[in-house]
Amino acid sequence: MNNIDLHEILWKLRIESLNPMQEETIQAYRKGDDLVLLSPTGSGKTLAYLIPLVQHLDSARGGVQAVVLVPSRELALQTEQVFKSMGTAYKVVSCYGGRPAMDEHRTLRSVQPQVVVATPGRMNDHLSKGNIPVENISTLVIDEFDKCLELGFQEEMSQVISKLPKLKRRFLLSATDAPQIPNFVSPNHFVKLNYLSEDEQTVDRVSLYQVFSPVKDKLETLERLIRKSGATSSLVFVNYRESVERVGNYLKQRGIYCELFHGGMEQKDRERALYKFCNGSCNVFVSTDLAARGLDIPDIGQIIHYHLPLNEDAYIHRNGRTARWDAEGRAYMILGPEEKMPEYIRDEVETYRIDGKLPAPVQPNWVTLYIGKGKKDKINKVDIVGFLSKIGGLGREELGRIDVKEHYSFVAVSRKKLKSVLQNIRGQKIKGIKCIIEEAL
Repeated sequence: MNNIDLHEILWKLRIESLNPMQEETIQAYRKGDDLVLLSPTGSGKTLAYLIPLVQHLDSARGGVQAVVLVPSRELALQTEQVFKSMGTAYKVVSCYGGRPAMDEHRTLRSVQPQVVVATPGRMNDHLSKGNIPVENISTLVIDEFDKCLELGFQEEMSQVISKLPKLKRRFLLSATDAPQIPNFVSPNHFVKLNYLSEDEQTVDRVSLYQVFSPVKDKLETLERLIRKSGATSSLVFVNYRESVERVGNYLKQRGIYCELFHGGMEQKDRERALYKFCNGSCNVFVSTDLAARGLDIPDIGQIIHYHLPLNEDAYIHRNGRTARWDAEGRAYMILGPEEKMPEYIRDEVETYRIDGKLPAPVQPNWVTLYIGKGKKDKINKVDIVGFLSKIGGLGREELGRIDVKEHYSFVAVSRKKLKSVLQNIRGQKIKGIKCIIEEAL
């Protein structure tokens, strides 16, 4: 175990203290056993494994020492960002489908990380090509393991683990329990830490409602519900990619600004949509169950099940997007004439009626600017704040979330100031660098 100071990590993350689940997990990790951590969505599982993982890295050893497997690109990127935010001397690289593996190979060679976060398929690809040295990989983390161990991933997971001959530690995490853990994952006994309540299907702070649609096509009922909700941040779940497009296009035609999110979209479009929802530039986010897991989206006021969840696990993960930490939230189930509440929902559900005259659709208070430069161009958050304040004429309260990526950046600015700020910065340079600055559409 190295001498990394936990208090310093928490200070850099702007966290006052760990919660009981995180503290017990860190203590259990130190004992050296294989672990299974079951804890609700939004309870801080990522830090629960990253902190002890970082504390047990060995700076004297070269090469990759730990592999973190995740089921989606978004969770890979999010985990990488949390790791970097901890501010240690150790390095991390994320690998996932949707971009050239050769580019990742070059990054792996130049960065020489101690930790690799990857989706199973892309990790398998790099291991097969010898792009990642395996002789020092002793720790395997599987986040959202119930998803990673579904039938579609089973073979890939088995192949990945078979290529890691020096594994000593396995750490599995999820917000729902799995019936069993396949033998190929670990020959050892797992210590299970279960922070799921006995009735784990709902969070006490989530109020459940049913909304009846008079016709099979529920689009008009959805529109009315969103308009009644005003500026509330709403995550709308549907079961199919085609439905995301159909629902999203209908809402846009009715004057409701929304972003779309599903696995068939280009990665850059998914990232842009997610940033706009996270920074308040978009109040309505229409997605498949891809957004039900692993994404760190703060302050979601309500979940709308346009399509009923396919199973209880999907229901749990969807509702877990709201009422995170100590917040409260709502979940609405829109039911067509022939639909009934699923049997696994045993709580009393109140009927929600949308009566009276509805307000016009509400526009978000923020809008996102795209800046065509990022970390690789030596641009940071301080540079962007200074530029938009001094040149753009924005006050502190008119600047929102700033995300600086490798080659570009996103900035939330007050919608009321969009035209003036674009006019003020036209033709101007950031740190002497000319770059594209425009509204992110």
